[in-house]
Amino acid sequence: MAKYVPDVKTSRWVIISPGRQARPEEALPTRDFKCPFCPGNEAMTPPEVYRLGGGEPNQPGWRVRVVPNKFPITDIHEVIIHSPDDTRDIEHLPVEQVNAVLTVYRDRYRAHETNGQVLIFCNHGAHAGASLKHPHSQLAVIPRQINLDTLVREPVNNVVEESAGFVIYCPDFSQWPFEVWIAPKAMDTKFSDTEDNELTDLSLILHNSLVKLEKIYLASPALFGPKNEGLVYNYYIYHGTSWYLRIIPRLVFRAGFELGTGLNVNITDPSEAAKMLSSL
Repeated sequence: MAKYVPDVKTSRWVIISPGRQARPEEALPTRDFKCPFCPGNEAMTPPEVYRLGGGEPNQPGWRVRVVPNKFPITDIHEVIIHSPDDTRDIEHLPVEQVNAVLTVYRDRYRAHETNGQVLIFCNHGAHAGASLKHPHSQLAVIPRQINLDTLVREPVNNVVEESAGFVIYCPDFSQWPFEVWIAPKAMDTKFSDTEDNELTDLSLILHNSLVKLEKIYLASPALFGPKNEGLVYNYYIYHGTSWYLRIIPRLVFRAGFELGTGLNVNITDPSEAAKMLSSL
């Protein structure tokens, strides 16, 4: 069971989850390491709870697969495996596969929204917190009484582009260089309200946004350093109403100043970031 510890002065919470120490670490692989998320290795994960695609449960044939997290943070914690491909993630997968991933996000959100606050997030790259390279996201349910220190939707400015249902922008309050927000134009909706046609639109937007961020990353060696790991990023889908999808490229390291003050230093003006992204 997860243990929730509050700070009475700030209403912030810490989750004590010692079981996370046992997570596999692919950055230090053994000679006989097998990826538990690859087809043919389904028995290495807990029994699946959901899949898109053919095949029998816990057998190959899936397009997107969902299993309980073997090392959970919260009492309900799932892993969403993006595809059978061991290396390609959202920015390199076909848009049709991205749409399948987002469909599973929406379906699993709906499955759990009566259980608490549903957070869907992706850690891409070791520096972003991924312990396995096989592309995947996670879903965690947090009890409703826990106050989540999460930003509400920022005002729309520094627009990169728009579609029929979404706006892509770099908020003035961007805490990270080239931070990108994708928000539906409709307010007061939850991610679970998203219709199939809107998911199709969102799939293309998410894919294209990550492609653009990768181009900027690869073109800026002086600013963002060596390219040995590729673009590293996190994204998450806001858990409540007036939802958004926030992409955070991990282009800089947080250090003592940020940790000691709670202030984030952004080395790229969001208005300039939006202009660069719009030009691609």
